[in-house]
Amino acid sequence: MYPTNTAIMPLPNQEPQLIKLKHRLSEINDIESVVSLLHWDQATYMPAGGATARGRQIATLKQIAHQKFTDPALGQLLEDLHPFEASLSYDSLAASLIRVTRRDYQRAIRVPAEFMARLSQHQAASYSAWSKARPENDFAKVQPYLEKTLDLSLELASFFNNSQHIADPLIEQNDYGMSVAMIKPIFQQLRQQLIPLIKAIADSPPINNSCLHQFFAEQEQLSFIKGVIFRLGYDFNRGRQDKTLHPFATKFSIGDVRMTTRVYEHHLDQALFSSIHEMGHALYEQGLAPEFEATPLARGTSFSVHESQSRLWENLIGRSRGFWEWFYPQLQGTFIRQLGQTSAEQFYRAINTVQPSLIRTDADEVTYNLHAMIRFDLELAMLEGTLAVGDLRDAWNERYQKDLGLIPSNDTNGVLQDVHWFVGLIGGMFHGYTLGNLMSAQFYEALIDSDPEIPVQIERGNFRHLHHWLRSEIYQHGRKYTSDELLERVTGQGLSLEPFMNYIRNKYGYLYNIKL
Repeated sequence: MYPTNTAIMPLPNQEPQLIKLKHRLSEINDIESVVSLLHWDQATYMPAGGATARGRQIATLKQIAHQKFTDPALGQLLEDLHPFEASLSYDSLAASLIRVTRRDYQRAIRVPAEFMARLSQHQAASYSAWSKARPENDFAKVQPYLEKTLDLSLELASFFNNSQHIADPLIEQNDYGMSVAMIKPIFQQLRQQLIPLIKAIADSPPINNSCLHQFFAEQEQLSFIKGVIFRLGYDFNRGRQDKTLHPFATKFSIGDVRMTTRVYEHHLDQALFSSIHEMGHALYEQGLAPEFEATPLARGTSFSVHESQSRLWENLIGRSRGFWEWFYPQLQGTFIRQLGQTSAEQFYRAINTVQPSLIRTDADEVTYNLHAMIRFDLELAMLEGTLAVGDLRDAWNERYQKDLGLIPSNDTNGVLQDVHWFVGLIGGMFHGYTLGNLMSAQFYEALIDSDPEIPVQIERGNFRHLHHWLRSEIYQHGRKYTSDELLERVTGQGLSLEPFMNYIRNKYGYLYNIKL
């Protein structure tokens, strides 16, 4: 456990250095925020003709931000502030800012600014190519981009040549303190428990989810969704929702946190749950402590913890029976022709159908982690040099047949479905989706232990206490704590499979009337 006193003020003789540090960090943050705005525009409203210039613009700004952050003068400020940091409690604002900034600085100085420019320009070009190749089912069009992404991923990892595994620096970029050696055993245990559970469900009578696959007009879906996420606590005065190819949330400041979605008019659950998912990310960013603004503390703890919050809202809350006690009459009223004869219990079962699918973002709670773990394994193989990008499609299809009993009929629903490899790096992301699922159940268990009345409040459409707990226990701390530290503070233990597996067995044992 860690102390909770955040009221310690800077020593008088350290105030000038701390002010200088904050000023430098604010400038860098402003540049990075403009980069985020350019990315958001590229994924929402930018005309296709702007792709080349956008890549150049992003590369220029990323290089400038990296040069400013790796300036030796900033390193000297951190060194000067070391005695001051040591005099403070671990979780004081000033000590946390210095500690986290030093950690980021020590990583950043190992990466040349010129590399960051090359990487950023390539990522923008790769995203543009993917956005055209995916609907055209043309993996060959993006294969050269993906091969270059792999080269750049390996080059970035090479700057950290003291790592145990080539993927560790890429993982630690998003999840400080995590590694391949820590993740692989967890995934192995999880897969061993999930496979027989999925088989038991598959051998049971299927649930009828046809009510979800009627015609639901786009604007009516979006209007209902807006009402839901507003009720859950998303502040539209500090955010907005737009359409995109692959839903995401992004933050330009604590006062400007945006989310996106995509709508399928014959799949009611797609926009609904992807919106609740992205809202979970957005609520996290809107709930950061205001005094963290424009500093390295003003982000979620890690990718995995961030994902835990989106999955908590999407699944443990958004797919719960109590949630639809409140919202289903409103949904039914919006789509009376489609859902007028469908009961709340039938709808609840429909949105929780377990059925192996090809698309990760469409996957149910039980099979979802297999999708993420397939990608993690393929990433490791590419980084280790045992899988060439040219063989990725075949390896992908083979794993889907082995784990889920399905083979993609095209690349759009196969190797091209996720944007991550085409806008980021190979390695360092997909593990976080599964770890986030595990953490979501662990956090929710702690939440219910602390306030057993919350499920009743959810049934009544009251999400204030739930939101307040998440904001006070998780959101407000930003990056002050590592993932392990936050888990220990909130749940009293490190990462555990047990809460997630208990949740899955109890919920789906009831839904499918079997003992899991």
